[in-house]
Amino acid sequence: VQVVESGGGLVQAGGSLKLACAASGGTFGNYAVGWFRQAPGKEREFVAGITWGGDHTLLADSVKGRFTISRDATKTTVFLQMNNLKPEDTAVYVCNADRSTLGFLARGDNSGSWGQGTQVTVSS
Repeated sequence: VQVVESGGGLVQAGGSLKLACAASGGTFGNYAVGWFRQAPGKEREFVAGITWGGDHTLLADSVKGRFTISRDATKTTVFLQMNNLKPEDTAVYVCNADRSTLGFLARGDNSGSWGQGTQVTVSS
């Protein structure tokens, strides 16, 4: 399955954005799906992930209490709801889907599907 991201944009600090990761060529059944982000000059970092069944999620400490990850019932789209955004959240957000455990996916070195990314810019 391939992944396609959407929903990025420019928002003021304290605002909200909702990103979507859509499956292309199939569904996310049996895939763990996650979001990573990479800011200029920084390494890519794990943000959030969800199991194929949608019953377990994992969030980076930096976004706990502000971001929520979910998937729709058809298992074709995963959402990242981002609230109370901060300037340090500015980055390219990339979706990843892999037939692995959530813990393995969070390492960020899997050979699954990676999207092109969507830019999120938070102004102060």
